Amino acid sequence: MLNQLTDSLNFQATALTLRSERQRLIASNIANADTPGYTARDFNFSDALRQASGQGSSAQSGLSGVRLQMAASQSGHMGLNGVSGQAAGANPELNYASAAQTNLDNNTVDMDRERASFADNTVRYEATLRFINSQVRTLNTAITGQ
Repeated sequence: MLNQLTDSLNFQATALTLRSERQRLIASNIANADTPGYTARDFNFSDALRQASGQGSSAQSGLSGVRLQMAASQSGHMGLNGVSGQAAGANPELNYASAAQTNLDNNTVDMDRERASFADNTVRYEATLRFINSQVRTLNTAITGQ
């Protein structure tokens, strides 16, 4: 029973950490909107959460559609993002954004896309916080018996 409670809270904490990291990346993209040659970065949240929660790191092969699994014989071996297996949860695999429009300074930041991503991630971050608060409040009520 206690395992289920801690697993649920750990999952939500991991999701919150990844949401925070994604928010930092999006803010960095927005801050560098006028930097010549800057390439916007982001990551696939669901894949990163799956990898961080220990459900395996897998990548989609572009040629045949076969799911590939990363295998390592030691916990210190490098993963998909060049990060050791132990720290892979904190560092999701970063992707480069393709330019929506060509421009002279080779900057790939699309402000409309970044603003939409920022707002969406903010709402999801707050929802995760509310879920954690609700779980803790429920546990507190169960413990105190009120």
